[in-house]
Amino acid sequence: MADVKKIATRESYGNALKELGAEYPNLVVLDADLAAATKTGTFKKAYPERHIDCGIAECNMVGIAAGLSLVGKIPFVSSFAMFAAGRAFEQVRNSVGYPHLNVKIGATHAGITVGEDGASHQCNEDLALMRAIPGMVVMCPSDDIEAKAAVRAAVEYQGPVYIRFGRSAVPVINDRPDYHFEIGKGSVVREGSDVTIVATGICVDSALGAAQKLQEEGISAEVINICTIKPLDEDLIVASAKKTGRVVTVEEHSVIGGLGSAVCDALSAKLPTPVKKLGMQDVFGESGSAAALVAKYGLDAEGVYKSVKEYLG
Repeated sequence: MADVKKIATRESYGNALKELGAEYPNLVVLDADLAAATKTGTFKKAYPERHIDCGIAECNMVGIAAGLSLVGKIPFVSSFAMFAAGRAFEQVRNSVGYPHLNVKIGATHAGITVGEDGASHQCNEDLALMRAIPGMVVMCPSDDIEAKAAVRAAVEYQGPVYIRFGRSAVPVINDRPDYHFEIGKGSVVREGSDVTIVATGICVDSALGAAQKLQEEGISAEVINICTIKPLDEDLIVASAKKTGRVVTVEEHSVIGGLGSAVCDALSAKLPTPVKKLGMQDVFGESGSAAALVAKYGLDAEGVYKSVKEYLG
């Protein structure tokens, strides 16, 4: 069997920016002294006059982007999620969110798969922070194909957008002819009848692996890929929950304020359903390899499988 193709979504981000740069002459990219890591260096090499290195000054970078958006540019600000969503939160809220400006935020190195950089750099709170800003679109793509599609959709969308990208290479799972991306729409990537697993980002692959293991024991799990955390595809989730009666959410993020909370908000209002949230359980991460950390916190296929089995009793 051929090896599954793997690519980090931060690589996809850089490649998408370069491709879109040819189509959109008003597309500009700002970075905070991390172009090699965020992969915006790919855009910089192709369009050096449209790339601005703001230095280690993320708050200022967001302010510059806000100004550029007001003169017709489509600015992408790029840094690690810990800095883009964390350090610059006030500027994102007040200078971009409040006036609802056309600024896009490309946040790389999110979640525990930053690995050895440790808890200080493992941002597991960014989705919660960005969800709370009125009018902010929040996306977390699962692979290379979805990441590129999300960047294109962000360029075409008028308004503020936050996109979360990862450091580590992840399997390509959306390479199929019928794949279609739309902001605010999720997709059923595996049909089932006993339990619904709603996942985002790298955890979609884990959910699919868990569903296969569950199937071997006669448990039919439906897997939903949610790239857009906000606005959430509530209709899709409600329809699946109505069919299975039980829901599990999986995210490389705190269980507080992210995908799990968004799903619970929707179901409590439209179809009260038991939900188990898998993710970082109100703890900080730690230093270690990405694979070891994902396994330790139960976010790999084996961990999701065991949690779903326990949940189903």
